Amino acid sequence: MILSQIQWYDNLITPVVDSLKYLTSLNYDVLACLASLCGAVFRKYPIELAGLLQYVTNQLKAGKSFDLLILKEVVQKMAGIEITDEMTVEQLEAMTGGEQLKAEGGYFGQIRNTKKSSQRLKDALLDHELALPLCLLMAQQRNGVVFSEGGEKHLKLVGKLYDQCHDTLVQFGGFLASNLSTEDYIKRVPSVDVLCNQFHTPHDAAFFLSRPMYAHQILSKYDELKKAEKGNRQQQKVHKYIAACEQVMAPVHEAVVSLHLPKVWDDLRPQFYATFWSLTMYDLAVPHNAYDREVNKLKMQIKAIDENTEMPLNKKKKEKERCTALQDKLQEEEKKQLEHVQRVLHRLKLEKDNWLLAKSTKNETITKFLQLCIFPRCVFSAIDAVYCARFVELVHQQKTPNFCTLLCYDRVFSDIIYTVASCTENESRRYGRFLCCMLETVTRWHSDRAIYEKECGNYPGFLTIFRASGFDGGNKADQLDYENFRHVVHKWHYKLTKRLMYRKNLCFFPQASVHCLETGEYTHIRNILIVLTKILPWYPKVLNLGQALECRVHKICQEEKEKRPDLYALAMG
Repeated sequence: MILSQIQWYDNLITPVVDSLKYLTSLNYDVLACLASLCGAVFRKYPIELAGLLQYVTNQLKAGKSFDLLILKEVVQKMAGIEITDEMTVEQLEAMTGGEQLKAEGGYFGQIRNTKKSSQRLKDALLDHELALPLCLLMAQQRNGVVFSEGGEKHLKLVGKLYDQCHDTLVQFGGFLASNLSTEDYIKRVPSVDVLCNQFHTPHDAAFFLSRPMYAHQILSKYDELKKAEKGNRQQQKVHKYIAACEQVMAPVHEAVVSLHLPKVWDDLRPQFYATFWSLTMYDLAVPHNAYDREVNKLKMQIKAIDENTEMPLNKKKKEKERCTALQDKLQEEEKKQLEHVQRVLHRLKLEKDNWLLAKSTKNETITKFLQLCIFPRCVFSAIDAVYCARFVELVHQQKTPNFCTLLCYDRVFSDIIYTVASCTENESRRYGRFLCCMLETVTRWHSDRAIYEKECGNYPGFLTIFRASGFDGGNKADQLDYENFRHVVHKWHYKLTKRLMYRKNLCFFPQASVHCLETGEYTHIRNILIVLTKILPWYPKVLNLGQALECRVHKICQEEKEKRPDLYALAMG
């Protein structure tokens, strides 16, 4: 009835949209289906897109984010870019590779025939200058929704609105990064200091938008330097790449200084801060297993085609050529990424001595690193969650001066509840992935003395006790041995269990503990259950701790079965 009315009377559209806030979640499912229909129709037929895009922009200007669902579906259907936090480990691994690997193994559905529809969407955004305004409005609305909607709507709905703004921003930004040319992207996206200071874009979103620009500029400068001076030796290429990075990133190092108070830079160098925020998982490691999986799938497809006696010969030939071409593309992409990662790691090895200063205590340095780098980014996306854990491991592997690996892991596992309590539902999933990756590294070191001695035994990040020497008045640093490390890991598991089962009062009584899973607070229970499902591969490992946690979760199942079925379903999972 509503649809028929607005088809006849277009002046009813605005009142109808305003009245949607009174709908139930079941009604919104119907609207979600309509949004999906819109996306499919826009993809298949050459309908004018500008009106829809301008409408979504105007709604965001008015502080309304419900209609982002339409934009999300349009981008997904027309560009094949989907956003979800329910990726498998294999999909997540594929998303850290090149564009071809992402298309083949990173999404739930195969991306096919989106080139024309992607071009139409891109042209509509560029012709009407809506690309950057949509990004900025989504980033601003994401943070603003907490204040504009928080007093009127249920906390669960506010979290959903926040997640919708954020997820659509990530999806839309990914579309722009992969479809705009280098020139178009650089021309439209301002520098990070302008985004933050002038447009009041949150730092995580500003770097998310700027990151592809840095990658494009470094690659362009690198190609320019290679052409200017011929030389095929690998060492020459590495030096040219480092020179390209220095030229591109020098203005960024200066720009980030204005983003924080001067005392921040007493511990973290701007170069380190910019390096952390400008890199991605593509820069740190090659997902060889993901490439091998997709290549093997194509080989199996070719074998199945050969064995198919009913397929016409011309179709057989065409399909085999397609699979062979994809296989060659993947292998070439893997080789290209391997060379890139080697250049990046060589660059980081040269930079790491100047990353962290020793003006404050190591505890203060780690606090600023977690506060300004790790915690904001590890909840930004599933891939960023993995990136943060791997970056911590990389800083340790590089033997970075003034970086205490032990203290960093200790703070992460000890302070978990403060972060979990403030997360939305999707952020909890990402934070759980981050913790899972951190626990994976710790478990590997814990599993074998030889591994520990090789990867930690002589590393500055595992210096623990500082005693005054009786002879020279200096300080002596003790290296943590394997057996003591095992005790430390047990302490971390105990702390995790305690923090997950108990919640310290977050305001005035830091020593007064109450049952976190017994508070009855919906968001706390939900977030902790989500985190528990994500860290399950590596936690719990201690029998009595696991039993205690299991008893508490079983109690939740009994209590919430009739009262809050969604919590019951989470606890049962």
